[in-house]
Amino acid sequence: MKKVLIATEKPFAKVAVDEIKNILTDAGYETSVLEKYASASELYEAVAEVDALIVRSDKVTKELVAAASNLKVVVRAGSGYDNLDLAACSEKGIVAMNTPGQNSNAVAELAVGMMIYMARNGLSSGVGAELKGKKLGIHAYGNIGKIVASLAKCFGMEVFAFDPFVAPKIIKKDGVTPVKNMNDLYTACQFISLHIPANEQNKRIIGYDQFSSMQQGGIIVNTARKEIIDEDGMLKAMMERNDLKYATDVAPDGITKIKQSVGSRIFATPKKIGAETTEANTNAGLAAARQIVNFFEKGDKKFQVTC
Repeated sequence: MKKVLIATEKPFAKVAVDEIKNILTDAGYETSVLEKYASASELYEAVAEVDALIVRSDKVTKELVAAASNLKVVVRAGSGYDNLDLAACSEKGIVAMNTPGQNSNAVAELAVGMMIYMARNGLSSGVGAELKGKKLGIHAYGNIGKIVASLAKCFGMEVFAFDPFVAPKIIKKDGVTPVKNMNDLYTACQFISLHIPANEQNKRIIGYDQFSSMQQGGIIVNTARKEIIDEDGMLKAMMERNDLKYATDVAPDGITKIKQSVGSRIFATPKKIGAETTEANTNAGLAAARQIVNFFEKGDKKFQVTC
């Protein structure tokens, strides 16, 4: 009998856990759950004899892989997978997967909510701005970016997108204007929504030049990863221009210093909440369970990610 561990420091919603278990039980698999664990050693002990592992933002490290003697597949319930040590998995022959698209709507709605929040001065008194008639630039036009574009158009925004990996005709088909150069996206728009993966090429890719080139009242919203921001460059630009604002779903490392310098022009959630909806919880968890079953029963590796 295959053994599957659901290991989540931040647990799935109960309804999601129950449905995940149902899928795995129907397949004849044994399921165990480890939630809100206090130390890595608890996780290492729990994973020792399982065949498959489902995680959320939990770290699948080289040490964990070494402790998992029977592990054959690990699925990150979500689109990002920088919490998985892919090299360690590959070295041990473990297939690593993600569940792209399952959290997309939740993250997209948060991005638009942050735009409104910042444009309306953190929902405090004072004259704010509307989204209608403004230009929005979407940096990386994947699953989330497409939904943000759709929502923004409902608000009457003019939408632009930069993504060197997406054909311009695909972007145009959605009623969005493709931009050839990254920096042109920032100079053209009052709002920017970031959906860039945190790989080596993209670390600190957004900094002084991008912030400082934005139009008056520019607002950048980051629901991707904090690593894509050059914090020193961002702070320099925001110190030089008191009209710039930044909202992020992951607090910068230097959040205290930045807040002291720019005040309410920066907003950060205390912990990443982009996928924290019941619907996203359920969608990603169920997708992870189905992918594990398909992997063992059909050899399906459709959503495998590699280093």
